[in-house]
Amino acid sequence: SYESKLKKACVGYLMEGEGQGRIFQRFPEKDWEDSPFPQGIELFCQPSGWQLVPERQPASFFVAVLTDINSERHYCACFTFWEGLDNLQVRYMDEEPAVIQPAKLFAPKSLVLVSRLDYTEVFRNCLGLIYTIHVDGLSVPLETVIGNLLTCVIPIAGGSQRTITLGAGDRQVIQTPISDSLPVSGSSVAQLFRQLGIINVLYLFCAALTEHKILFLSSSYQRLTDACRGLLAIMFPLKYSFTYVPILPGKLLEVLSTPTPFIIGVNSFFRSETQELLDVIIADLDGGTVTIPECVHISLLPEPLLQQTQTALSMVLDPELEVADQAFPPVSTQPSALKIQDKEIRAVFLWLFARLFQGYRWCLHIIRIHPEPVIRFHKAAFLGQKALSEDDFLMKVLDGMAFAGFVSERGPPYRATDLFDELVANEGERIRQEEACPHKVMNHVKELAEQLFKNENPYPAVAMHKVQRPSENTQSTGQNQTPFPVLEEVTVQLYIDHAAAKLKTAPPVVKAELKGMVPSGPPLGDIVDRNGNVMANSARRLEVVRNCITYIFENKMLEAKKLMPAVLRALKGRAARVCLTQELNQHVLQNRAVLDDQQFDYIVRMMNCTLQDCSHMDEHGIAAALLPLVTAFCRKLGAGITQFAYSCVQEHMVWTNMQFWEAMFYSDVQNHIRALYLETEDVNKQNNLEQQEGTGDIREVSALELASEQNRLWPTLSKEMQTERVQKEESTVFSQAIHYANRMSYLLLPLDTSKNRLLRSSGLGDVESVSNSYVTNSIAGSMAESYDTESGFEDAESSDVANSVVRFINRFVDKVCNESGVTNEHLKALHTMIPDIVQMHIETLDAVHRESKRLPPIQKPKLLTPTLLPGEELVMDGMRVHLIPDGRDEATGVMGGPPLLPAEGAIFLTTYRLIFKGTPTDPLVGEQVVTRSFPIASLTKEKRISVSLPTDQFVQEGLQLRSCTFQLMKIAFDEEVASDLSEVFRKHMHKLRYPQHVKGTFAFTVGQCGKMVVEHKTKDKNQSLKTLSKNLVKSAKRTIGRQYVTRKKYSPPSWENRSSLHRLCSELCCVSTVSEEVDQSTLTLSSTIRSSDRQTMSNVVERACCRDYQRLGLGTLSNSLTRSKNEPFRISTANRIYTVCRSYPGLLIVPQSIPDSTIHRICRCYRQNRFPVVCWRNSRTKAVLLRSAGLHAKGVVGFFKSPNAPTAVPSQADSTSLEQEKYLQAIISSMPSYSENSGRNTLISVCVAGKWGSIRGSGRLSAYNPDVGTRLAGKESPQPNGGPSEALFLRQQKTYLYIIGDKAQLKVIKVSSGWEVVPIEVCDVRQVKNSFKKLMKACVPSSQPPTPEMSFLRCLEDSEWMVLLHRVLQVSVQVVELLDQGSSVMVSLEDGWDVTTQVVSLVQLLSDPYYRTFDGFRLLVEKEWLSFGHRFSHRGAQTLGSQSSGFTPVFLQFLDCVHQIHLQFPMEFEFSQYYLKFLAYHYVSNRFRTFLLDSDYERIELGVLYEEKGDRKSPQVCKSVWDYIDRLHKKTPVFYNYMFCPEEDEVLRPYTFISNLKVWDFYMEDPLSEGPSYDWEGRSRQERMAEETADKPDTGPKSQRRIVWPCYDSLSKVVPDAITKLLEDLQSLESELGQMSEKWKDTWDKIKTTQRTETKLESRVSSLLMSSNLSHQRRSQGVYLQESSVGSSINLALDCEASSTSTPVAGRPSTSTLYSQFQSTESENRSFEGILYKKGALLKPWKPRWFVLDKTKHQLRYYESRQDKECKGVIELADVESVTPGTPTMGAPKNIEEKAFFDLKTTKRVYYFCAQDSQNAQLWVDSVQSCLSDA
Repeated sequence: SYESKLKKACVGYLMEGEGQGRIFQRFPEKDWEDSPFPQGIELFCQPSGWQLVPERQPASFFVAVLTDINSERHYCACFTFWEGLDNLQVRYMDEEPAVIQPAKLFAPKSLVLVSRLDYTEVFRNCLGLIYTIHVDGLSVPLETVIGNLLTCVIPIAGGSQRTITLGAGDRQVIQTPISDSLPVSGSSVAQLFRQLGIINVLYLFCAALTEHKILFLSSSYQRLTDACRGLLAIMFPLKYSFTYVPILPGKLLEVLSTPTPFIIGVNSFFRSETQELLDVIIADLDGGTVTIPECVHISLLPEPLLQQTQTALSMVLDPELEVADQAFPPVSTQPSALKIQDKEIRAVFLWLFARLFQGYRWCLHIIRIHPEPVIRFHKAAFLGQKALSEDDFLMKVLDGMAFAGFVSERGPPYRATDLFDELVANEGERIRQEEACPHKVMNHVKELAEQLFKNENPYPAVAMHKVQRPSENTQSTGQNQTPFPVLEEVTVQLYIDHAAAKLKTAPPVVKAELKGMVPSGPPLGDIVDRNGNVMANSARRLEVVRNCITYIFENKMLEAKKLMPAVLRALKGRAARVCLTQELNQHVLQNRAVLDDQQFDYIVRMMNCTLQDCSHMDEHGIAAALLPLVTAFCRKLGAGITQFAYSCVQEHMVWTNMQFWEAMFYSDVQNHIRALYLETEDVNKQNNLEQQEGTGDIREVSALELASEQNRLWPTLSKEMQTERVQKEESTVFSQAIHYANRMSYLLLPLDTSKNRLLRSSGLGDVESVSNSYVTNSIAGSMAESYDTESGFEDAESSDVANSVVRFINRFVDKVCNESGVTNEHLKALHTMIPDIVQMHIETLDAVHRESKRLPPIQKPKLLTPTLLPGEELVMDGMRVHLIPDGRDEATGVMGGPPLLPAEGAIFLTTYRLIFKGTPTDPLVGEQVVTRSFPIASLTKEKRISVSLPTDQFVQEGLQLRSCTFQLMKIAFDEEVASDLSEVFRKHMHKLRYPQHVKGTFAFTVGQCGKMVVEHKTKDKNQSLKTLSKNLVKSAKRTIGRQYVTRKKYSPPSWENRSSLHRLCSELCCVSTVSEEVDQSTLTLSSTIRSSDRQTMSNVVERACCRDYQRLGLGTLSNSLTRSKNEPFRISTANRIYTVCRSYPGLLIVPQSIPDSTIHRICRCYRQNRFPVVCWRNSRTKAVLLRSAGLHAKGVVGFFKSPNAPTAVPSQADSTSLEQEKYLQAIISSMPSYSENSGRNTLISVCVAGKWGSIRGSGRLSAYNPDVGTRLAGKESPQPNGGPSEALFLRQQKTYLYIIGDKAQLKVIKVSSGWEVVPIEVCDVRQVKNSFKKLMKACVPSSQPPTPEMSFLRCLEDSEWMVLLHRVLQVSVQVVELLDQGSSVMVSLEDGWDVTTQVVSLVQLLSDPYYRTFDGFRLLVEKEWLSFGHRFSHRGAQTLGSQSSGFTPVFLQFLDCVHQIHLQFPMEFEFSQYYLKFLAYHYVSNRFRTFLLDSDYERIELGVLYEEKGDRKSPQVCKSVWDYIDRLHKKTPVFYNYMFCPEEDEVLRPYTFISNLKVWDFYMEDPLSEGPSYDWEGRSRQERMAEETADKPDTGPKSQRRIVWPCYDSLSKVVPDAITKLLEDLQSLESELGQMSEKWKDTWDKIKTTQRTETKLESRVSSLLMSSNLSHQRRSQGVYLQESSVGSSINLALDCEASSTSTPVAGRPSTSTLYSQFQSTESENRSFEGILYKKGALLKPWKPRWFVLDKTKHQLRYYESRQDKECKGVIELADVESVTPGTPTMGAPKNIEEKAFFDLKTTKRVYYFCAQDSQNAQLWVDSVQSCLSDA
């Protein structure tokens, strides 16, 4: 216990090339045997390098710390002074004498003292004394002083006080610390905090504990040493065990790039060399900064500890902070002296560690007591009980080396204790109570600080130091110093020998260490509950768990089944899990472990759920408790075979975790060893122990206490006793190891050894154990190898499983046996045993597996088969899956009602759809059927997910399938579905989703035999392409020569030769156009060889375009000779073989004056050759609507040039641009309004030089406002409907043609008086695509929103879908306005097939009532979308080729716009909203061929365009969606809008502001009863089945009521509107009476006509309905069903439930509110209006009201005020009997003459009125009288 090993060396400067140090002398000359001389000490004497200086430096002193190979620290005190050298000595080194050297140079010389003790001040004094003797030439021989110094004997600790003298009249007192284990810090900790501040030091503290690299910088060496010492001091009780070099010499800087953690100090001189260190935390002591690199993440203390520690530290360091704001601060708030402050800071950290490690001794496992204790720390239990299992900081600390040292040092139960042990054991309660109160904490800290201070300074400070310092003058002048002398070695050696001899003879001074039992402190359990980690309602949950288990064991299975979902939910909480293990344990104890099948099943499910939801750390606590239970519960399988629960709970990762098994093993070993010694001890000893507890109550002796007692007795035992105990312990461990080998094989070997999910997924063979035991596996490797090969079994399929299990168990056994000291013989025995254990177990498992297969399977719900459509076939039979709730709450029961999801059923893949059909898992709704389906073609995204079902034990693999019909299927495959099957499913799905070619889609394959889509072969029975191209070219050439062409028959090209077809067409483009007389049918590509080509011709004429052109009067296909030349437009056949533009229809409307040859040239200017063509003409103003693509930016250079640019020769481009202008001019000329303005028909070539259409020019306002993009701003106030402002149309000079173009086109089109470009911002396809994705996520989120902020409305806004609708609608409304004003409009945006199509179609729909009927809408879609080549296949990503482009719902956007208009004008459309939804669904479903392919050209080529009537293979299979709709429409009124009541030629102008737009309910509907309702065959069949079952006689009365769930039922079907209901009733009554039921449409039309004839009733009914005015311009959701007597029941169809009043039903907008959107300024409906005072009913006051007399409706209405839209009441004039002058009554308005009062008497009551004056009253009376007389 004594340390006196001092070594002394004198180091000087050695002259070689680079300065180096050299040792002149060292004492003792030979090393002490127990402490060698440190190598390389000269580097540390001058850490910045040895060099000469021109001036003498003051002497310096610092202490460096060196660590030797046994990790002992040596303190090297260096005292350096400078000696002069004559310059001559140096001269020979210098090659160039020209450099003038200073006369004298100084070299450093160091005195170094090396010691194991750290007494900085004493060392400073001793070395200073030696120097003083040398400098001042004192008469004491240096040899004596050094001899005395080397022979001082100083104890390490024990609190003694020593006085030493070196024999030069000096005297020093050394106080040794009381306890060796507490660090000595002086004032270095306080110093460190002063230099760096609280937060910085806390960062360093956490970094050091979590093993980061720390580098200190300072220009002072002593400060570096102090800072490092301080950092180590606050880490107590943990000891730093990595590289520790407080002063690192410059030559060793490369040490800094070591990969291991370190704490190192370096002089700031080397700062630049530390810059490139990427992972080192640099603390600059001089600047007070700590720099943490970006790549380093420091885990900080867990809250609230961090906050409390900071508070405590700031109270120590800056006590004034607290009272800084007080008005009368106390006087004494100075911080304590540095030395005291130092201890207070350390006390704070001590208090912090006591809190962190509170209860650590309860997690120590003692696995051997003799010969010496072996102890392990159970990390998982510690973290789990602390409820900090997720805490990063604590995890890292417990994993660190420092903590490992802590356990091995403080683990043993019998040893000397120190301050920290006492703090943890006895002060835990106090710390816990005070932690929230800083002042109490401070008091505690001060107490601890006192103890720490007393430890360092056990005696009051003694002023007995007397050490000489060198005299002033020698220090300052330092002249003529003699060099330090060489000392007599013999003399010093004599001193040393003398002292050694004296020590030998002296009696040994043994200061016995006080060993004792280490107290453990309060156990951890109570801490956790305080942390509030138990859930609030846990008591109720635990009750549920207990009840359920009781029911199971009492065999009340029904009760248990009901509780099960609640139990599984409760098991998410830790308390419930612990409760479950305790309850089950009790049942095992009562020997109720053999269960029947159902009990077994429930218990296993609960166990799995418990393990499933465990967190990473807590798992160990619960799994540990379950481990004995899984080997206890079992069921009999018959034939003497028993299945234990472990075979059903193997799927959890915890069983493959080596740490778990170690912890379990150690805790069991501890229990057994404890039992071993409890038996041997006699009872009285045990009682003694318990009495020592002081409480006298009998409590269990913990293993650590036992061990401590045993350790105390150990030295007193005889040898035999000792060996016997060692053997007993060893065999206990050995038997446990065998037991665990068995247990592990139980849980690791799967029931069916052929498939082993667990081992595969975790890679069990390679699990490296990272455990808390720091012992190397010396034998592990070799042993495992050698025994494996001898195991002697090689079963083919099971051997790999067996081998990996054997390897795993071997590794485990090696590890624990090495650590717990099992003998080698036993270890070998174990290794031979393990393969046999595993093999035996495999054999028993095989039997169990065989038997368990014979068990009747657990009742899983029966798989329901879906009804398929005609022609739809199953591709894959149903696979059992679970449909999991997605982010929509309705079906999960969150919004009320039972949860319909999750549901269990099967997923079916058919050629057309994906269908899920099943039943909810919730037993309360188990009899409902849940269906969800969508067409495969609408699948937009598929991703794999892993799902943990609440009902199920495992994490399942699943798929999330999203469809653009707004369906989402989140499915998890049942465990019975093999994983390769799910792969097959995905492959098939992909194949069906993206067929090679359109012919592979369902619309084409429908009705074929169920083979997968076949690849198309190259050889075709049709002619090859060559003949086709030859014929085409020949005929084209011939045509040039003569007027007609002989007819040829054509075959379509086969697919593979498309490219040559392109070539062919480009050749044809060069052929000059054919004159008009050619018979068009010749060159039409027809799909099959026709008997006569006339048929083909008639087909073309029948096309939508032609029918519409004729309806609009834009031209007919009559013989060209008789065609009148004065018609402005003609039908051009230039494109009849699709040579001009591939994506246009064959027949186009162009101005009469433009020859086909011009068309060929013009088309090249436009993208995709889509040149402007007329698609609609306003019948009133004769303005036309044109469509085209945007202009090319290149081919028309001349056209873009500014008109006054000089052109020498008219080039090709110029002529094109002229032709283009001619074309536009021809269109303008065709307008009657243009030709009327005579003199305007010449083209003004240069009108405004260089000014573009959108810039103000020629006095016209066309400023365009970029914010709104589409707003053509004139006046400030826009129109109320978001359309353009009036100013646009009130111009001095009308523009005949507006070209709506992209902004880019501004530069392109030349301004002319005739036309003007309106630039707008359009949404490009990418925007639509992204917006739609976001819209889908908003409407069908796949999971709950992460934050409540991301609500549905927020997501909807983010998607910007509404903004896009607003833009399209806004442009359309403007175009409608322009056309209505008589200007033509050409829409020329992007490629002319997306936005252009949307705008053009909407314009026609708004302007022309024909398009708002069934036929018209169909025509509109066929003409604008199909014929004009909207790329349906490409935008819908329908084939493999377009897969990458993704799904872009341009058509859906159009339908949504139509839906918005429909909402605002419900009486203008013949079709209902359902019709739009039906189209929206089927345009992506690929059920019909209508919306396939990208243009008419492709359709003709594939033979889809002209389906012959006789072609159909089966009458059920419709190829066209329109036919299907017609057929359905005849049967049922589902597509019909009963409110259809159009006005003549009404132009609609909807509001387009976003606030006026509504989210389409198509996006939100999800009826789970039958899936989407758009495939009607499936529905009707189900209905028929339902009716058949209903016919069966049913006992008991039947209720008429039905519960309607909004998320389950399809509302329109379950609650049909009244008219549909009445029509259905009528039909069923007719069929009951045996009459022929007539079609619903006939019935409806009859009613309508009768109602029109009986106009008398009209006014009455409508007066009830119309509670506010219809404005002249707009009519909204009002209803004019002016009904007859039949009609009285039909009123129900309005949105009002009762027929007589207009009270709106909750949840539906009433008519009046809808009307209130519009201003009511309809003159003829308001004959007379004004303010009257009206007396209320009895005892109510007079009130002013706004009265309106309405002659038309024959009523007097009154409102609250003039602005009010809500009518407050109606007086029917028909009921009025008389109008008489009245008299003022009580409470009448003051100051009004008597004549102003009049009364109105009706059949029901008398109304009292008062006007403003008598004249006004007279006017009112007259008006009412006149109305009455009129009637």
